[in-house]
Amino acid sequence: MVRGKDDWSDIPVGMEDPLSYALTVRDDRVLQMVARAIEAEDLCLAFQPVVQAEGGQVAFHEGLIRIFDPTGRIIPAADFLPQVETTELGRIIDVCALDLGLRTLAEQPELRLSINMSARSIAYPRWMQALTRGLARDPTAGERLILEITERSAMHLPEIVICFMRDIQAQGVCFALDDFGSGYTSFRHLRDFYFDILKIDGSVTRGIAANPDNQVLLSALVQVARHMDMFTVAEAVEAGEDADWLTGVGIEYLQGFYFAAPTIHPPWAPEDERIAR
Repeated sequence: MVRGKDDWSDIPVGMEDPLSYALTVRDDRVLQMVARAIEAEDLCLAFQPVVQAEGGQVAFHEGLIRIFDPTGRIIPAADFLPQVETTELGRIIDVCALDLGLRTLAEQPELRLSINMSARSIAYPRWMQALTRGLARDPTAGERLILEITERSAMHLPEIVICFMRDIQAQGVCFALDDFGSGYTSFRHLRDFYFDILKIDGSVTRGIAANPDNQVLLSALVQVARHMDMFTVAEAVEAGEDADWLTGVGIEYLQGFYFAAPTIHPPWAPEDERIAR
């Protein structure tokens, strides 16, 4: 039913704008959905390979957090993280993702895995406890764990991120700067960080074989990464011609649907678990 212009009397005071009201209702529903999934432990990781540009061998996998709604439908992070990022639910989601990732590393001793985190979680005791516990449980986990921090998040708390990275890298953990090129990090701060891997955002890499402007930008980013001794990963690679161009310009690793979509049923999972959902 479409409301008439006089049918908004039930909207709370201060929410008279229909769009604002609709967005608020949507966000509340997302928060409720995430809280329910956490309480019911209806969460998992979806795994996407990152492959060597030369040769195509899998270098590591990225573990992407997913939740299930009450019907069992998989909800990708993009559909709930923007609403929970600045709340405690966002911190708990980071705890769950890290714990799932560390458990996967413990179960798969040959696996190397990257897990996303927010800079806000560094100061969250439960997240640090999960990291400390996981690294202590498996002596090899540190050297097989990559923590991904988005460009936006790193710039939110640069001093805290820098100190945290320096301490954790001493335990063998690598760090990747995610979504690089989306326009937030100043080169002054980039020099101060301790990132091992530069993941170049899909807004730069997607369709790059036919985009001269992005070709110039990406070539410059590759030179920056080389100067700072960082490996490069091109995200959102969706076409063979883009993969070929990126390989030719010197990108070392590629990730995207051209190689594989994220899956909750990775090749190392037991057959019965792959069929379960």
